[in-house]
Amino acid sequence: MAKTLLVTGGAGFIGANFVHYWLAQYPKDRVIVLDALTYAGNLANLDSVSANEKLKFIRGNICDTQLVEKILVDEAVDTLVHFAAESHVDRSILGPDAFIETNILGTYSLLKAAKKVWLDGPAPVPHRFHHVSTDEVYGTLGPNDPAFTENTPYAPNSPYSASKAASDHLVRAYHHTYGLQVTTSNCSNNYGPFHFPEKLIPLVITNILHNKKLPVYGDGLQIRDWLYVEDHARGIDLVLQKGQVGENYNIGGHNEWANINIVKLIGKLLEQEFAADSRWAEKYPTAAAAIAGDTESLITFVKDRPGHDRRYAIDAAKTGRELGYKPQESFESGIRKTVRWYLENDAWWKGVMDGSYKDWVAKQYSHQ
Repeated sequence: MAKTLLVTGGAGFIGANFVHYWLAQYPKDRVIVLDALTYAGNLANLDSVSANEKLKFIRGNICDTQLVEKILVDEAVDTLVHFAAESHVDRSILGPDAFIETNILGTYSLLKAAKKVWLDGPAPVPHRFHHVSTDEVYGTLGPNDPAFTENTPYAPNSPYSASKAASDHLVRAYHHTYGLQVTTSNCSNNYGPFHFPEKLIPLVITNILHNKKLPVYGDGLQIRDWLYVEDHARGIDLVLQKGQVGENYNIGGHNEWANINIVKLIGKLLEQEFAADSRWAEKYPTAAAAIAGDTESLITFVKDRPGHDRRYAIDAAKTGRELGYKPQESFESGIRKTVRWYLENDAWWKGVMDGSYKDWVAKQYSHQ
């Protein structure tokens, strides 16, 4: 039976990749994207599927409870997949207010709307509310600590992770108190196409192409578990199809890498690309270090950020055992795809970085 999904934050990095994945896998389903198009939301992320009659975009804020209620009713939504979030740790340190508003109050707004439409009428409506969270709610790990499981106590260390932890608790409460049919997934660091250029991997790629310094926090030995974004979409798909209501599922890539080693790897991959194909040097003449095969010369160590967690690692054994989840991309294959995508899609990331995309959006919505 065909579904109608409401995907919040569906013009963002992970949300847009999920929309691409879902439309390809389930062509009979309808997908409604709700996105406020703040700094990380980008309609260009949906360009290649914008003509699909099964896709509808609505510009709006998840904190607008009446709007969410209207969408749930008017579009007969039966599945809500909640990606919308402020997610950059550095921004949360400098300005936590937006994180409290979007991640906590925004999630609360969605839960209120879902409860009213799906539970408070004459008869409950079959539904699923899936909440997308992060491994950062679990805190930090020592070098030899076992990876995070679904039973790891929450210990968030930044305003971002604290706001996501609060949203997780609200989702759980709405299930146990009101019977809302919820699932939650906690994922490791995502990477891949449409990744916002201020994040580590795209920042390193674009800085090398501009021959800019590669800033590395502290000693660069912070460890993260990296997940190719399409593997994340596959994991959420499995949770929606097979997951038990009320349960949490970890989705990880089984790829722990120190930040400094990722920076060096990306540099080597770009050096290989430039050496193998002369068109890259023609397209990116400013990438002097990549052309010369000396990207490590761009690395510069900077003061560590406050409260920087040392290590994250996801144990996705439960998701594999119960749902059959297994990443299809290794880090080596996924990062090569990602580097090539950025080389080939400079119009996308340049439009994000120079602000021209936002100018276009402002004109498109000036009548509203």
